[in-house]
Amino acid sequence: MIYAEILAGGIGSRMGNVNMPKQFLKLGNKPIIIHTIEKFVLNNRFDKIFIVVHPEWLVHAKNLLKTYGLTDERLMILSGGTDRSESLLAGPRYLQAEGLLTAEDVIITHDSVRPFITHRIIEDNIDSVLKYDAVDTVIGAIDTIVASEDGEFIQSIPNRDHMYQGQTPQSFNVAKLVRLFDDLSEDAKAILSDGCKVFILSGEKVKLVEGEVSNIKVTNPYDFNVANHMIEGDKDDQPSL
Repeated sequence: MIYAEILAGGIGSRMGNVNMPKQFLKLGNKPIIIHTIEKFVLNNRFDKIFIVVHPEWLVHAKNLLKTYGLTDERLMILSGGTDRSESLLAGPRYLQAEGLLTAEDVIITHDSVRPFITHRIIEDNIDSVLKYDAVDTVIGAIDTIVASEDGEFIQSIPNRDHMYQGQTPQSFNVAKLVRLFDDLSEDAKAILSDGCKVFILSGEKVKLVEGEVSNIKVTNPYDFNVANHMIEGDKDDQPSL
């Protein structure tokens, strides 16, 4: 089976003075998360599309699906965990609990606040994860990367030709993701920043898939303004609630 998982469990603390998580803010005429979900619904290769939401926003998310006519039977809203790792595993844990998980299952995981994902990126993730077990979507680094451990002095300046900026989707063989995560020490789990790091810490290879500069993540008010201009031009620089 091929699954999708849209991660919408964050509270959007970097968006500033707004009264809801950023994924629920309107971009153009619909919430950011709806733009994202629609991209995945258009792909008929997915057997199920999980939407992982913070427990306090489950009802709101369900109402949004109804409001915007997203009645696809493949859509399922799940409650997120206490951190990103547990939210990432919400879909896999559901499959485990229902006795549906097989060794061949793959899952394409994506940030709900990256609404400009393309059909090509989704397809490349599906094709690659079916072959390589773990996939990360990246673009080549444009700026020089400076490494500093103390935040005051430079330790190194890596060769930019070897540096990439991570995006999503990140895609995985589901059973392997669960097994590798469960095998990590508690200290290792504490430093996880994304799913691919589970594989890296376990000594596994992660295949790179080319992303797009336009596949931006809406994290702060500046990102929101850029995304709003991408949707409908220079109309209103303030988040619409």
